[in-house]
Amino acid sequence: MKKRYGFMALAMLAGTLSACGGGTGDQGTAAGTSGGTEQGKTEAVELRIMWWGDQKRADRTNEALRKFEEKHPNVKVIGEFAPSSGYFDKLNTQLASGTAPDVFFLGGNVVDYANKGVLLELEPYVGKELNLSDMDKGMIDYGTIKGKLQHISAGANARGIVVNTELFKKAGMEVPKDGWTWDDYARISKELTEKLGKGYYGTYDFTVDGMDIFLKQRGKQLYDMENNALGFEAKDIEEWFQYWERMRGEGGVVTPEQQVSNPPADTSKSLIVTGRAAMGLISSNQLVAHQNLTKDALTLVQLPRGPKGTAVIFESSQGLSGYAKTKHPKEVAQLMNFFINDPDAAKILGNDRGVPVTAAMRDLLKKEANPVEQIIYDYTSRVSEAGKKEPVKVSYNLPGFTEFSKLAETTVQEIGFGKKDVQKGVEDFYNGTVKIFNNNK
Repeated sequence: MKKRYGFMALAMLAGTLSACGGGTGDQGTAAGTSGGTEQGKTEAVELRIMWWGDQKRADRTNEALRKFEEKHPNVKVIGEFAPSSGYFDKLNTQLASGTAPDVFFLGGNVVDYANKGVLLELEPYVGKELNLSDMDKGMIDYGTIKGKLQHISAGANARGIVVNTELFKKAGMEVPKDGWTWDDYARISKELTEKLGKGYYGTYDFTVDGMDIFLKQRGKQLYDMENNALGFEAKDIEEWFQYWERMRGEGGVVTPEQQVSNPPADTSKSLIVTGRAAMGLISSNQLVAHQNLTKDALTLVQLPRGPKGTAVIFESSQGLSGYAKTKHPKEVAQLMNFFINDPDAAKILGNDRGVPVTAAMRDLLKKEANPVEQIIYDYTSRVSEAGKKEPVKVSYNLPGFTEFSKLAETTVQEIGFGKKDVQKGVEDFYNGTVKIFNNNK
């Protein structure tokens, strides 16, 4: 995937620096090896770890790193962080110069880095320094790229339908339950709009964000990584676009004008928050931000079912990969293990990167969860169980994903504003997707 990110200087937290300075992690000998000092003590090991995010995330992460050092006295960890807009530019520069951190965070672009051969193979440390026995299988599969374990998810989300329960009450309707269908969704959206009156809508349009789910519910996918090919044809998605066009015609969907002026991705402007739209598609970790901005009680319901179930599973929000050239692979594995299995780490990090990827840590945090967090834990647990009964293939962003997303959004607007009919819009969209894919694969 050929992404371009605006460059921003990487900020290094002063609180993480020690007399060791910003070492490259190639000093000392791995703990447990024969490289002890003359006095029989294990030599000090220095690791660097890099992540993206704001100051709040940095504070939490650094607190967790200090706790790791307490439990591993021979290991010093230097943390670095940057805003997401500059993070990958810096990481790519360091990888090119051979000075990358021992551990770094990646997101949906992990396949790009796996293909470059810069990631540490982690299988040799599983069952030793790295315990994955309590991790959801889907998370393990996500980090296993071309048969090699190269990525450990540090947080998980699950997409779901966010429901403004107050609007359902006003309409005199019951909140939907898991197990509903897309026909139910269309009917309920129309009924909500009719009963609530002018200026209210049953649902946001999520043609773009829900496209991969629709495909997976039918045994297809956006990107067939195994064969390095698109996993769908134009006819596979025309039905999805037609579905939303019919709903617009019936009045159950937020108008194109409102969708543009109040985009669902902007929580502060969301019609869910302002009490004008009853339903939409979000990631589970976004529920807190939505609920913080409204007095209306919100909840999460699983997506409507298709021929192959909901096709919604735990999705890695982001995770840790090791640098293939690290001098301390065992300590890298230990640090990863700390992030996903240590109770102290879980309490410090909380849900900042999504819910914990191991059941024990989710159960731990659930005990102290506030009401909104409780909804998230209950929801993700339901998704986890459903994924075991109706598994689907792990999917990754297709090459050129940023361009693809822009093209998809443009297509939805062209159809919504009447500039193209569905057939022409889908035809142009698919041809454009093929071009983007071929230019980036």
